[in-house]
Amino acid sequence: MSRVLPDFPWDTIAGAKRRAAEHADGIVDLSVGTPVDPTPAVVREALVDAVDSPGYPQTSGTPELLEAIDAYLARRWSVVGERMVLPVIGTKEVVAGLPMLLDLGPDDTIVIPATAYPTYAVGAAMTHSNLITADRPEELGDLRPALIWINSPANPTGWTQTAEELAAWVRFARERGSVLASDECYGEFGWEVEPASVLQAEVNGGRLDGIIALQSLSKRSNMAGYRAGWIVGDERIVQPLLELRKHLGLMAPGPIQRAMIAAVQDQDHVEDQRARYRRRRETLGAALRQAGYTIDHSEAGLYLWATRGEDSRTSVDQLAELGILVAPGDFYGESGRQHVRVALTGTDERIAAAAARLTANTTA
Repeated sequence: MSRVLPDFPWDTIAGAKRRAAEHADGIVDLSVGTPVDPTPAVVREALVDAVDSPGYPQTSGTPELLEAIDAYLARRWSVVGERMVLPVIGTKEVVAGLPMLLDLGPDDTIVIPATAYPTYAVGAAMTHSNLITADRPEELGDLRPALIWINSPANPTGWTQTAEELAAWVRFARERGSVLASDECYGEFGWEVEPASVLQAEVNGGRLDGIIALQSLSKRSNMAGYRAGWIVGDERIVQPLLELRKHLGLMAPGPIQRAMIAAVQDQDHVEDQRARYRRRRETLGAALRQAGYTIDHSEAGLYLWATRGEDSRTSVDQLAELGILVAPGDFYGESGRQHVRVALTGTDERIAAAAARLTANTTA
C-alpha cells in the first residue's frame, strides 16, 4: 500500500529564501526553530570525555542516564510515582514513528492539534490511519481514538494549556482507552505563563496509566545536533516500545548519553538561554507590532505567531523583501493560513537586524 506524504514544507519557500538572501545586509532566517547559540560547555566536555566508545550502547539507556533524567523530572516537574524512561534519538523520530511502533493501521484514528507541527500528520500517513484534528476533548464527541497527540507549549502557536485543560485530556483518554502522547519539548520556555506537564500529579491524579510524554534537550540545552530526548510515562506503553526499538537498533549513541547526563544535571545554562530568548522575544515582538502585526498566543515557546489578516504567503513574500525569512502558517494546517511563525532562534545581532528593518520599513 503506497503512502501519500506531503511535500517537505520548507521546500515550498525556497523562492522566498533566495529573495531574502539578496538583501544587502544578508538574510535573517527565522523560518526554522534551530538553536544558534553554543551548546553548553558542560555538555561538550562530557561528550569529549566519552568519545572512546567501542561497544554498542544500551537501547534502554545506561543506569546513570535513567537516574539523571529521573532526578530532573522530580526536580523540574515534581513528577512522583511509577514511571518508565526511554532515551530516543531526538523526539522527532518518535513523533513520526509512534503510530508504527504502536502497530496502528487503517482501522485506527489518530488525533492531532488543529494547528500543528507537520510531522504528526506524517506519522498517521505512514500507517494509513485516520487523522482527526481537535484542540479540546469535547470536539471529539463519541470518538474512541487509538492515539491522541497534544502539544503544550505548542509549535507553532505558543498556545499553552492549563493544568485543568491537560487534565481534561487525561480523563478523556482514559475513558476512551486511548494512548495520550504529550509533546512537551518547549516546556522550559514559558513567558507569560508557567507550562504544566501531563506528568504532574495535579494533571494526572498521581498515576501515569495511558500517558506518555516526550521531552527534548534540543531547545532546552542547544543540543539539536545531538538528537537527544526521551519518552517517559506508563510502563505498559513504554516497555513494548523499548522491546521493538531493540530489534530496530534505535539506540542513542553512548557518548550522547553521557552528554545528556551533564545536560539534565545542570539548570544554570537553561536559565541563561531562557534570558537570551526573552530579550529576543521582546525586541522582535515590539518591531512586529510596530510593523502592523498582531501576535496571537505566543505566551510560551520559541516562536511569535503573527498576523496582518492576510494570506500567510503574502506576509512571507513581503518579509522576504526585507531580507527576513519566516514560516507560513499554512505549514501547520488550514487554521494557520493567515499567520506566520517567526522564530526567536536568531543570534542577538540577526534579531536586532530584523527589528531594525521592520522599524525602518514602517517609518519610511
